[in-house]
Amino acid sequence: MDALPEPKYLPQTSPAGAEKRIIQRHQLHYYLQVYNQVTDKPIGYIVNISTHGMMLVSSTQLLAHAVFSLQIRLPTLINGKKKIDFEALSHWCKPDVEPGCFDTGFSFTQPSEELQTLVSALAEYFSFNNLSVH
Repeated sequence: MDALPEPKYLPQTSPAGAEKRIIQRHQLHYYLQVYNQVTDKPIGYIVNISTHGMMLVSSTQLLAHAVFSLQIRLPTLINGKKKIDFEALSHWCKPDVEPGCFDTGFSFTQPSEELQTLVSALAEYFSFNNLSVH
């Protein structure tokens, strides 16, 4: 997969301008690559994540309303794990603000307790909440 330009994220808003989000989402400042478990090929990068799902940016348009077997390869061990295998259902896919890129919204299907713990650790580790201002 060719290197993607750094994705830009614009939150989805309702017609009144209020963001339509119930679950807290964590914007990542370091983009984790996601792989297809079946082909072992990269399919995109996580740009935000919650314990219920994620948004992925990729250079290819992904099928909506399909279940994908995915894997995240971690840059460091988290809870003794170097990778996370999981399944996710794609809900939508639309062009990204960056030409040639696509955003896809996923929900995790039957997430294990381990996946929930690891995703929470990822959200905390990679979120801007860890930055202190001096």
